[in-house]
Amino acid sequence: MQKTFMMSWSGGKDSALAYYRAVLEGNVPISLFTMFEEDGSKSRSHGLPMEILEAQAERLGLPLEIGKADWSGYEKEFISQLKEFKESGIDMGVYGDIDLEDHRAWVHKVSDEAGMGVSHPLWGEPRRKLLKELIAEGFKAVITVVDTARMPPEFLGREFTLELIEELEELGVDACGEEGEFHTVIIDGPIFVEPIPVVFGEVIEAGQYRILEVKLQ
Repeated sequence: MQKTFMMSWSGGKDSALAYYRAVLEGNVPISLFTMFEEDGSKSRSHGLPMEILEAQAERLGLPLEIGKADWSGYEKEFISQLKEFKESGIDMGVYGDIDLEDHRAWVHKVSDEAGMGVSHPLWGEPRRKLLKELIAEGFKAVITVVDTARMPPEFLGREFTLELIEELEELGVDACGEEGEFHTVIIDGPIFVEPIPVVFGEVIEAGQYRILEVKLQ
């Protein structure tokens, strides 16, 4: 049955593929939702600036709703936002989790509190299969955050290809980055009316993480 949904949007590959599948299943997107740091400077999970997420939303033809919180207030803010979506008549939230049970359990917990339905279009599928689908469908994902404790920073700026998957796996790195080894930004794909015009800037050090600046041209 067709449902309306808000997309929990990171700006990266998993949320993009989950969104794509949700639409192909006949569901109707109403809004994107992204959590930002308390000062609104960048997104919580992927460290992306507002202008990039707004450019993605624009090319999806959807509004971008944001929440702002530090980690201690994250859950409360998330539930508050879900309640607003529910009150506006949206049926469910769509999420890009693949197989981390604690993530899925958290999503169900906060959604239950808000009375929102939940969809995980990628759930339980082999990670490598999902990556191959992403590439085959024409998505362009670029690595923008690397945890240097688990992989070399030289992977920053690399676009997802079958060759990149092989390289990561040879190093013993999960090519999906599901455990937070790295994060990506989606700059093109069948969900957008046109590519996101990005330029990559400086590499910023943040503890053990290296973050590639992403800006609009």
